[in-house]
Amino acid sequence: MPKDQDTNLQKLLSMALDRSVKGREALARTIGKLFSEEERALSELERALMTDILGKLISDIEIVVRKALSEELSATKTVPHELILMLANDDIEVARPILLESSIVEDQDLVDIIKTRTHQHQLSIAMRNELSADVSDALVNTGKKDVIKMLLENQNAAVSELTLEYLTDQSRRIDDFQEPLINRDDLPPHLAERMYWWVSASLRAHIVRNFPVDIQDLDNKIQAGVHKLVDHDKLVAQKETPAIKLAHSLQKNNLLTSDALVQALRQGEIELFETMFCEMSGFRPAGIQKALYKTKGEGIAILCLSMSIPKQTFASIFLLSRKGSPQGMKTDPRDLSRAMLIYDKVKQEDAKLIADSWKMDPKYQEAVKDIEQTALSEKSAAGARAS
Repeated sequence: MPKDQDTNLQKLLSMALDRSVKGREALARTIGKLFSEEERALSELERALMTDILGKLISDIEIVVRKALSEELSATKTVPHELILMLANDDIEVARPILLESSIVEDQDLVDIIKTRTHQHQLSIAMRNELSADVSDALVNTGKKDVIKMLLENQNAAVSELTLEYLTDQSRRIDDFQEPLINRDDLPPHLAERMYWWVSASLRAHIVRNFPVDIQDLDNKIQAGVHKLVDHDKLVAQKETPAIKLAHSLQKNNLLTSDALVQALRQGEIELFETMFCEMSGFRPAGIQKALYKTKGEGIAILCLSMSIPKQTFASIFLLSRKGSPQGMKTDPRDLSRAMLIYDKVKQEDAKLIADSWKMDPKYQEAVKDIEQTALSEKSAAGARAS
């Protein structure tokens, strides 16, 4: 046995004979320091002896010393697993540094601690520098809102898409989940879009409840804001088309007019026409296409009337859009007559209201409906309790 190794063992054995409180504290600190000196290679005998001594001491030494020992060993990679596990299962003041920092604690250790130890142990694990998806699932399974919120705020925690989808659904009724979910870098775009609508619907309900506002104008602004967010997410993998760029440029320079729509149609630029119409009306592409091609003319009539497009220009748009439609639609003279009649008979104010209702994104409508139904159910439940 090397001389320095023998000296260290003799020193530890000598200190172990001192059964006073101060003696035990000094022994614990000495062993902790030896473990943390990573540049010093410990022999198997030294490691086994120190682990055995600390294992017997941990339950006896003062908590302040156990806490200092935990802090000393939390960043060390050479400490025996069983010793770290003892500290991780200790009172939270002792366990916290290990749970937050130690790379020696294994995933199954963390899952077991989540299931068997305290609420504070769970919160500490939720804040770890790194978390696997399995450990994240165990934290979610606790069902504790503050633990799950802490997990979601931890960008270093891996969370499976299935769990994110579950928590996204839960965020309908648990507002505390909404902001940390939206801010997660790993939230898939389709879940982010769902979250945007739910959060927006909640905001709408709050504004309508507390302020005198034009609801239709509010809905339009909320949807426009969400669409920008959604489009931005989608444009990460999709560049703007030339038609979109041109429509934006024309709008910016006040050159986007009803005559420009007719000109694009006459030149056979159907995509540009639809993009320009979207830019002018505030409609999404699917909404414009539905109004143009999936009705018998009443859709175009209402849109053009709501946008103050002159009757003659409306007729040109109707005929040319039908002729150049992707489906190659044939124009039925009765459809034109019906569309012209609607244009003449419907008031422009009513046309604007109808057009605004068509702009409502179905996902937004669903979110608003869910919020209203939840509020109604809570009101009914409160009334039943009061009676």
